[in-house]
Amino acid sequence: MSLSIIGIAGIIVLLILFAIGVPVAFAMALVGLIGFCYIVSPLAGLELLAMDFFENFSSYSLTVIPLFVFMGSIAFEGGLSTRLYNAAYTMFGRRRGGLAVATIGAAAGFSAICGSTNAAAAAMARVSLPEMKKHGYADVLATGCVASSGTLGILIPPSALLIVYGILTQQGIGKLFIAGILPGLLLSFLFMITVLAWCWYDPSLGPAGPSTTLKQKIQGLTGVIEMLLLFLFVMLGLFLGWFSPTQAGGAGAAGALIICLIRRTMTWRLFINAGKDTLLITCMVMFIVTGAMIFGHFLAVTKIPFILADWAGSLPIPPMGIIAIIAFLHLVGGCFMDAFALIVLTVPIVYPLVIKLGVDPIWFGIIITLLVEMGAITPPVGVNTYVVKGVAGDDVPLSVIFSGIFPFLGALILAVVILMIFPQIVTFLPSLMS
Repeated sequence: MSLSIIGIAGIIVLLILFAIGVPVAFAMALVGLIGFCYIVSPLAGLELLAMDFFENFSSYSLTVIPLFVFMGSIAFEGGLSTRLYNAAYTMFGRRRGGLAVATIGAAAGFSAICGSTNAAAAAMARVSLPEMKKHGYADVLATGCVASSGTLGILIPPSALLIVYGILTQQGIGKLFIAGILPGLLLSFLFMITVLAWCWYDPSLGPAGPSTTLKQKIQGLTGVIEMLLLFLFVMLGLFLGWFSPTQAGGAGAAGALIICLIRRTMTWRLFINAGKDTLLITCMVMFIVTGAMIFGHFLAVTKIPFILADWAGSLPIPPMGIIAIIAFLHLVGGCFMDAFALIVLTVPIVYPLVIKLGVDPIWFGIIITLLVEMGAITPPVGVNTYVVKGVAGDDVPLSVIFSGIFPFLGALILAVVILMIFPQIVTFLPSLMS
């Protein structure tokens, strides 16, 4: 049996394990270990297993994961999302669809200190859904807006998904974070335009709210100054080379904790909850990364990524045509697989091809992140929609939430097209980094 056939069989078995509900990390580690043992030797496979687990769990570079996750958990438990929403509400609440626009603005701000799409969706759902319901917003707009705005959490830095991509491809996590800022702002703007256009077409979806005074607007903005300063401190530190991504995560987590302590919104119970959430998320990501490394070694000995790169490089189509095909496959795959699972499965396969085509790996990482974001809101996986459903309760059918995400899905696709036409939006800020 040829190495290519073994590799394809391994990928098929992996997809079957995903389909029957085997955890992503264990499925990838199991298939990678068995495949490597079969091709090389059982002893080499066991040595690889021990080496990958030891190297990943003792790696200093991977400490960036728990630190940024802890930063987001502290922000979530300390109620920072509520203040962000209130600030956005005072600015946009009086307009038609203004509460939905405020939700998007608050989600963008919370994503800048969070890094998790599920946490962003849950925070915005708890804060904004009761307010939109009270002001007569249609469920299809309210829930669709919340679920979609949560996707900003894996694009606007810090992003757990960009950390995993950086680890898999050996790209600078700091550059990936900086590269996500302008695309994140672009997507936030497109989401807001979507809400305003939808409410212009059907005013009953989001009636205008009460107006706020200039004093209320100023008070709302002053409530989030310290969070803005924290974000600028972390991102400027990365941009100017003051500290490494790991040090940035530690500074951000300490800053978020200090803000919550000064505002007296952090208790021992909430602090322990933040620690538990950080432990659970970090263990999940670390195991996924380790499983991906083992599976990647298996793919490497089958030579499938390199065969694919040679084949695609010989096709009589321009490089952007091949990238468009890869993008479409990720768009479809995101509808059926978790974002982390899709990234760790496909990146080791397509990354050698991307490099051979001369495509900027930082730009490619942002594009892939945008594409798998769509999987967070599209059926049948659509994790964010289930998070919003859990907060909304039985009053809102799941079908209504899925119906509400489709206008925002169009905004996501438009963002990908814009970034493909104007890649400088992604590459400009990283090119200035010291």
